[in-house]
Amino acid sequence: MAVRRNKQEKLSLIDALNDLCAEKEIDPEVLFNAVEDALKVAYKKNFNQDDDTFKVEIDRNDGSYHVYSLKIVVDEVTDPNTEISEEELANLPGTKVEDGLAYIEVTPKDFGRIAAQAAKQLVIQKLREAERGVIYDEFTNRDSDLVKGRIVRIEDNNLIVEVGKTDAILVPSEQTVNDDYKVGDMVRAYIIEVKKGGKGPQVYLSRTHPNFLRRLFEIEVPEIQEGVLEIRGVAREAGSRAKIAVYSKDPNVEAVGSCVGQRGTRIQPVLDELGEEKLDVIEWSPNAGVFIANALSPAKIISVALNDEDKNCRVVVPDNQLSLAIGKEGQNARLAAKLTGWKIDIKSFKQAKNDPLPEEMHEVDISEAMAVFKPRQKKGKK
Repeated sequence: MAVRRNKQEKLSLIDALNDLCAEKEIDPEVLFNAVEDALKVAYKKNFNQDDDTFKVEIDRNDGSYHVYSLKIVVDEVTDPNTEISEEELANLPGTKVEDGLAYIEVTPKDFGRIAAQAAKQLVIQKLREAERGVIYDEFTNRDSDLVKGRIVRIEDNNLIVEVGKTDAILVPSEQTVNDDYKVGDMVRAYIIEVKKGGKGPQVYLSRTHPNFLRRLFEIEVPEIQEGVLEIRGVAREAGSRAKIAVYSKDPNVEAVGSCVGQRGTRIQPVLDELGEEKLDVIEWSPNAGVFIANALSPAKIISVALNDEDKNCRVVVPDNQLSLAIGKEGQNARLAAKLTGWKIDIKSFKQAKNDPLPEEMHEVDISEAMAVFKPRQKKGKK
């Protein structure tokens, strides 16, 4: 009866370990190895074993554990502590031999009780390490991805966001001025970094990163997911204004219109996420002059002259469009320069008449420049 009960207990141990692994999404072998390491430590500590000439194994099928003394099989023994002869092996029926090593069972009768007590903390530690490793691998693979989670607490203005099985951090510098979240709110953010820490992986989020906007469009516009459309650039001053440049590989697919969607159905979820941040969607062009003209929308552009070597350009706008082209505190020009990668000098038509074009510059055809899409912003809560 005792033997049967002992066997049932070991089998229930195997079931418990397998269930735990399934729950924590851990490879069972990782946990079995951890338990074996713990038993090895317990054996060395309680049975005065100073060297490593032994091995502890757990049977993966029935849960039984065994301690083996390891000895090299030789024809003539010179060191009885590390070697054993074929003749001695014949007197030890059931002893297994693998790769020239004899596994001689030396499992103490009371090893189970001592091992369980001594190894418990180490097993817990190994289990936590394995679980942290799983979480770290998961979020490392999701680096540069969008996640959505619930805010569980706020510490020093840091939003602690529950994402899956871990808590991610959204620090104040990665929040926009329009963000006003409370504990319990759901928040969507971009994973900017995953670090290993003493208490587990640290996942850092951002709502200000340009790629936050890029990922929102990739979610809402199927043509981007299919590779028909490409996002060629994003320039953003989070919470205030952003510009995104899109390009269609298919002449039958209109880039800006596809991003907007019928009656704005595709762009609206993006705008809702951005709150009061203004958004310009523009057409990218391989013609640098056209791209620059598009990027400076909604201002109308008279001409664009380029210095290809230094990537400097001069843009001429109607006299009444100068302030619009530059934007409030220079924001429109600044975002256009960031988006295109060109240094942009904007002049009114009157200023340009009195300022001859530098010899190193040449005007380019911008007749293909297109109007920017400037969606209306919804008022109120996101």
